Amino acid sequence: MAEARQQDRNDEARIWSTRSRRWGAAGLRSLGLLLTLAAAPVVNGAGAPPSSGVRPTQAPALIPLASAAGQAMLIRSGTLRADEPSLAQWFETQANLAFCGAASAVMALNSLGQPAPQAAGYGSYRFWTQSNLFEAPANKRFVNAAVVAREGMTLEQLDGLLASQGLRVNRYHGDRLSLPQLRLLLRLGLADPTDRLLANYDRSVLGQKGGGHISPLAAYDPRQDRVLILDVARYRYPAVWVSTEALWAALRTVDRSSGLSRGLVSAARPVP
Repeated sequence: MAEARQQDRNDEARIWSTRSRRWGAAGLRSLGLLLTLAAAPVVNGAGAPPSSGVRPTQAPALIPLASAAGQAMLIRSGTLRADEPSLAQWFETQANLAFCGAASAVMALNSLGQPAPQAAGYGSYRFWTQSNLFEAPANKRFVNAAVVAREGMTLEQLDGLLASQGLRVNRYHGDRLSLPQLRLLLRLGLADPTDRLLANYDRSVLGQKGGGHISPLAAYDPRQDRVLILDVARYRYPAVWVSTEALWAALRTVDRSSGLSRGLVSAARPVP
């Protein structure tokens, strides 16, 4: 138990250190309260083994963004939505059943303005697509289009791919995150327009059909403790608000391809 608590403190320090480089002194003072939130006791927190059968305490109710309740949460005062406008502008539908990671990476790269190669069919215009993503020489170290089309993308591959294009990436496996630490990441990340949060989660934990999936997180409503997932498989599921506890449970499941817990990556623009 003591070891788990120490790991909690180490993870909190890492999250805080990573983020503090992009916040001024006034911002850091106003965010001091978040450390108190992260230090709150949790059940089955960091250090607990990942499980393919993790479930939240209640069956999560998914609230579609397009519903009246979903729209109300998005525009409510206090909702953290700094990432949503840019992600919405650069929204991608995954090109095939296994390209959820590719579509999510493309949204992150385009919305953060990372230099891109020419896009086939668009003349001299340059932006990231689910095709040229796999053609970039630096990315070939981490991903192969044919393999991803069969097996999807792991959290580690997503990390390497984004980092290879100059983004500053931090990877957080779900079994090493307590629920308060996840809330801290959501509060910091979704209030900051210079980074993106991409989640690798198990759909079945959220009450959806299917297994592992990757999509960007676009907003956080602290009042209702819900996260907005911009689902890149929009032919199948809409963008939805899900409880943070349900997302946490879905992040803590094991990805059989890697043998590791799922989780999320934070990808930020490089420091000027």
